Amino acid sequence: MSLHQFAETHEVFNQVPSLDGTNLYRTDLPLQEWVRRYGGGWAEDKLNTYGALAGGPLMQAGFLANEHKPQFKTHDRYGNRIDLVEFHPAYHELMRTAVEHGLPSLPWTDPRTGAHVARAGLTYLHSQAEAASGCPLTMTFAAVPALRLQPNVAEQWLPKILATEYDPRNVPMEQKAGVTIGMAMTEKQGGTDVRANTTRAYPVGMGGPGEAYELVGHKWFCSAPMCDAFLTLAYTDKGLSCFLLPRHRPDGTRNQFYVQRLKNKLGNWANASSEVEYRGAFAWMLGEEGRGVPTIIEMVAMTRFDCMVGSSSLMRQALSQAAHHCAHRKVGGKVLADQPLMQNVLADLALESEAALALCMRMGRAIDHLHDEQEDKFARLVTAIGKYWICKRAPEMVYEASECMGGAGYVEETIMPRLYREAPVNSIWEGSGNVQCLDVLRALSKEAGVLDALFAELGDGHGDVRLKAHIQQLQADFRDTADIQYRARQLTEDVAVALQAKLLLEAGNSVVSDAFIASRLTGRGRVYGTLPRGADVEALVARSTPHLV
Repeated sequence: MSLHQFAETHEVFNQVPSLDGTNLYRTDLPLQEWVRRYGGGWAEDKLNTYGALAGGPLMQAGFLANEHKPQFKTHDRYGNRIDLVEFHPAYHELMRTAVEHGLPSLPWTDPRTGAHVARAGLTYLHSQAEAASGCPLTMTFAAVPALRLQPNVAEQWLPKILATEYDPRNVPMEQKAGVTIGMAMTEKQGGTDVRANTTRAYPVGMGGPGEAYELVGHKWFCSAPMCDAFLTLAYTDKGLSCFLLPRHRPDGTRNQFYVQRLKNKLGNWANASSEVEYRGAFAWMLGEEGRGVPTIIEMVAMTRFDCMVGSSSLMRQALSQAAHHCAHRKVGGKVLADQPLMQNVLADLALESEAALALCMRMGRAIDHLHDEQEDKFARLVTAIGKYWICKRAPEMVYEASECMGGAGYVEETIMPRLYREAPVNSIWEGSGNVQCLDVLRALSKEAGVLDALFAELGDGHGDVRLKAHIQQLQADFRDTADIQYRARQLTEDVAVALQAKLLLEAGNSVVSDAFIASRLTGRGRVYGTLPRGADVEALVARSTPHLV
């Protein structure tokens, strides 16, 4: 008998159909509902268009951009120092598509009701395809409020920040139609404690807001070092101040901005993060001298919101992958998604994902209405609460979703390892968990009316006795100020789940809200897949499983 007949050793079967090319918006019912609920429905065509891009060409670009990490070139062939970071064309495709569709600019150029909700929806879609490119996109978006504090600088830079043209060339901003903005705040000796910074700023002339300075010092983390300018902090004689530092000086020569090395990071591979030195680097002061932290907080508040959205996006993509896999994979002759224990796990993941999305979209609505005192105070507090809770939940949820896929979720051909590597970054970036919880206490203790705004939002439980009891316990916990800093994480978590429960209840889908409240407010489980009896797991799984259309 000839052995060649055994060259084909087995038949390939019981495999999951590809999700490549799926429209991430059209297959995401919760996203559609929450965008509409908070005023972003007018952007449906934009979201539908971007959903097709994110699930198709941008998803493929995301794989390539991570496979081919940024490369740092210190010098050109002639020995000239150039400090150039080179990116794979796929990265530029991701950036160009996002900029052209207004991800860094939409709420500022079209500030109608729901603009921040719509932009959050676009970001939610983009980050599922490739989250690391979100770093320069969010900083460009978030720089606008800080720049508006300095009209003479804003007049020069804002038209190009808000342009929907992407130009990655390393040339002076005057030669570009569009620019991107980065940020460099922390130093090696201080990290989050920016008041420990040592970088100094020296006035070129008279000094003061809007005037030119030269900066000397270092930054331990400079995000996206190929941006056209950076918001940064440095000390003057009056204290820590905020500056806009361009890559090129006003005369067109390169600024004294030197990249020392790129960070070798756990994840976030497609984005370059770096250490830099300022050796007399030209910069303009933004805002009041000595008030650098309040000035740059105008940017940080927006980037923290994007951390919420970004982590929610990772959770959604992980859920989509797991639910799709389980909807088609058979074990023991039965589809995984039809098996009770897997239904419990998938339904639990679906609840976590939708609750995170709901809180993000409610935050978007608040940012759309900051002229309203209640919404302003809500946003001030819940930015920190949401940043803490959603970003904390993402790594565990991505891991659990990966486990649903078994070994198939552990190989680089899938997106799951990339999601898992990416998941911790938003919890660390713009202030770690402890920083957020202490910021919650700071807002409650130093800003009048913030606690009242929180409980006005929560209400009386909206007819649910379990939520009512949870809110009453929260009120008692906040009245007890003993060792409150020690309890800050527990308090923040309790507020977060109360807000999520309230939002889900208000939305009117009792299948979702009942299961969430039963598991998050009164449940006993410590891992996903421990929903109590009575949850309509089949409906929850069906609601969040992407159906190929």
